[in-house]
Amino acid sequence: MLSWIQANIGSIAVILILLAVIALIIRRMILDKKAGRHICGGSCGSCGGCCAGRPMHGQCHGK
Repeated sequence: MLSWIQANIGSIAVILILLAVIALIIRRMILDKKAGRHICGGSCGSCGGCCAGRPMHGQCHGK
């Protein structure tokens, strides 16, 4: 087991770093949602209305 870890330490390190980055991104998204921030900044002016009629429109702009 120890020899396998030593042989693959580079790959293990990269995977751990990627998992940490993904966890931070998800955490930030959750905190933004709880704080009421929206995907496009919360105003139609910031996205130019480009998301109108798209699947995420309801998430981007308040009803």
